[in-house]
Amino acid sequence: MNPMVPEWLAKYKTNGVELTLPELLEYRSLSNLLNLSPSRDIAGALSGGDRSKIKGRGMEFDEARHYQAGDDIRSIDWRVTARTGKTHTKVFREERDRPVFVFTDFSQSMYFGTAYLCKSVQAAHLSSLITWNAIQRGDKVGGLIFNNEQDIELKPKAQAKSALTFMQGLVDIHRPSFEAKKVDAQAVFTQAIRRLQHVAKPGALVYLISDFNGLSDEAMATIGNINRHCEIKAMLVNDPMEVALPQTNIKQSLSVTNGISRQQINVGEAQSSQDYADRQAAHFAEIKSAFARYAIPLRTVSAGLPLELQLNNRDMGELL
Repeated sequence: MNPMVPEWLAKYKTNGVELTLPELLEYRSLSNLLNLSPSRDIAGALSGGDRSKIKGRGMEFDEARHYQAGDDIRSIDWRVTARTGKTHTKVFREERDRPVFVFTDFSQSMYFGTAYLCKSVQAAHLSSLITWNAIQRGDKVGGLIFNNEQDIELKPKAQAKSALTFMQGLVDIHRPSFEAKKVDAQAVFTQAIRRLQHVAKPGALVYLISDFNGLSDEAMATIGNINRHCEIKAMLVNDPMEVALPQTNIKQSLSVTNGISRQQINVGEAQSSQDYADRQAAHFAEIKSAFARYAIPLRTVSAGLPLELQLNNRDMGELL
């Protein structure tokens, strides 16, 4: 175990397995590590933040200012004019704030961790960080959180209160279980993606946070359809042991479960370790290739390190 783990757990107010509201609130102060600016033009996306002098469909009040030559008299703010004795006009802005939608996977395979946090806890921390960043920018933020049995949807709103509601939803849906269960992981994930297709609004920035162990061809095709009118960023959360076996000179057999199946893994044997690393690399390459076919960026976030350490690299923060 990394000797820094106890210090990290204390700093981020987590035990690495269970999820609490205080640990999610910690990420409000770290939200500047992310840049959620759109990275591409989106079909049906919101077109900008230009102001208009006349209120029309899809417009919202922005401010009252002194009347200027050429202003439409229909936009005069008579209340402010009467109160100040000087003619004021209303200025409206198109409702173009971009919704940010966070899709958080708490299905069975996410309750796995060997180094620092369970993948599910790291997914919640990342969801929290994205949410606070969106609120700080003035964007509307909502989400879809699901486990094997249920899901909850939170409609996008640009309020700190809605962020707290989302955090509480993460805590409520997070149910760690380390007993191997017979679960149709693909069915669970595909159902959640279908739901996402109905709730993600055109122009939204959608974060998919998952280990994608339940990714099927059907789910990937649906994600591709969503990407036609939204901007999707896929965040693959993995554990260090899903990449490579721990280094040791002692040969031993470990019984490991990802919550869906259990298998025996031999450590301390060079060939077994290499075969394992090759299989895992092929698995992750297949997932990355699936997203690449739809030009969707896929980034990897490790559950073995605090997010702050991973995002302190400016390039990583920009990529997210």
